[in-house]
Amino acid sequence: MKLLEGKTAIVTGAARGIGKAIALAFAGEGANVAITDLNIDENALEVEKLIIETGVKGKSYASDASSFEETQKTVDQIIDDFGGVDVLVNNAGITMDGLLLRMTEQQWDAVINVNLKSVFNFTKAVQRIMIKNMGGSIINMSSVVGVGGNAGQANYASSKAGMIGFTKSIAQELGSRNVRCNAIAPGFIITEMTNKLNEEVRKSWEEKIPLKRGGTPEEVAKVALFLASDLSSYVNGQVIGVCGGMRT
Repeated sequence: MKLLEGKTAIVTGAARGIGKAIALAFAGEGANVAITDLNIDENALEVEKLIIETGVKGKSYASDASSFEETQKTVDQIIDDFGGVDVLVNNAGITMDGLLLRMTEQQWDAVINVNLKSVFNFTKAVQRIMIKNMGGSIINMSSVVGVGGNAGQANYASSKAGMIGFTKSIAQELGSRNVRCNAIAPGFIITEMTNKLNEEVRKSWEEKIPLKRGGTPEEVAKVALFLASDLSSYVNGQVIGVCGGMRT
């Protein structure tokens, strides 16, 4: 039997990168997968197609994760379409880097709203059905930057650190209902976002990593799969670093 056979998962920000890898890993282990992104473009439709090709149900939804009202409507529609939800992966995120000296209020608010408020929005929307079903797994995609900070990323670091505090609090609130909440803190993962960095910056990151390389989205997805499945049935309120031992 596959690890997520018969379960339904929601993965936000799943049109590319880590979110895409998680959605496909879940589908490969038998989960029906609903993916969300700000816009449903060719990338999202390709992920939807790949999910369906594994033999499970897959559907993509356009949703502004930072909007409480939109999120509630999206989750209600997913529950209508899929019949429930067992796993939530809060992966939607953006960066707007810059030193605090030059960071605008708009840059601060945008990153906090997309990265952190979205976690509140989606968790709030799914918690009732998980509580009713007496089971569920919520996985929040934080970052090593949320653990150790990083110059030029005060907004991003704050959003990811806030996610960790939220994770630990929700783990305590919902644990008695058999709903687990954990976070993953990826390090330097090779995605479209990191591919935009110049070679010098990439090398400086890799020097901080004992494994001397960046990770892959698929390596992060394997940890998400563990947390989504019953293999992690006694893991709750934890932050798991997927960073190759990177110093923070």
